[in-house]
Amino acid sequence: MTTAVYPKEATGANYALDLMKYAQARTWEAVDAIAAVIRPGMTESEANRLGKQLLAERGMERIWHPLLVRFGANTLKGFNQRSDGDPLLGENDIFFIDVGIVWKGHEGDAGATFTVGDDPQMIACAAAAKTLYQRVEAHWRASGCSGVELYDYANHQAEAMGWTLNLDIKGHRVSDFPHAIYRAGDLGDFAGQPNEGLWILEIQIAHPSKPYGAFYEDLLA
Repeated sequence: MTTAVYPKEATGANYALDLMKYAQARTWEAVDAIAAVIRPGMTESEANRLGKQLLAERGMERIWHPLLVRFGANTLKGFNQRSDGDPLLGENDIFFIDVGIVWKGHEGDAGATFTVGDDPQMIACAAAAKTLYQRVEAHWRASGCSGVELYDYANHQAEAMGWTLNLDIKGHRVSDFPHAIYRAGDLGDFAGQPNEGLWILEIQIAHPSKPYGAFYEDLLA
């Protein structure tokens, strides 16, 4: 078990870093499996239903946060916002998947953006969210900065890359289930130095002029 340096990084008696990494790897497998079956002409609600079916078939223990599949303009929506309507995925379109599931008593949480067709700006937007995540994650490793400083860095990097970072989405705790009892708040408001295996770094960007965005998240580990 990891000893918490800060109260907001408390964990349960069953917590183990190797199990957090296992849960995260299995969650990424689920994200990729869902993405592989999403096709143009499918509605957003159909994609969500199919995604839930695939999660059940993969033997997850439980969903700890609702599955989100967002199409088109709904990629600009935050986690707690409802989608507008039930859009069809077009031949040239963008979508993201956000999965939160429990494996071996530990919370996996992963999300990524995908495109169909060959729209170059959509492809660039999806790639930019992952690239920005990688830059911010590398800064966390190298600097020992606080969560607050980490999202300040993310915002500056997004601006330099030509994208708008959604600062209402600022990461969160995970642990052995349920992490919610620790009331840790957002990573971007955490004044301490985030330790590995306890925080999800979330990146959501908006295209500067088009009505869509992109999302990427992973475990800092």
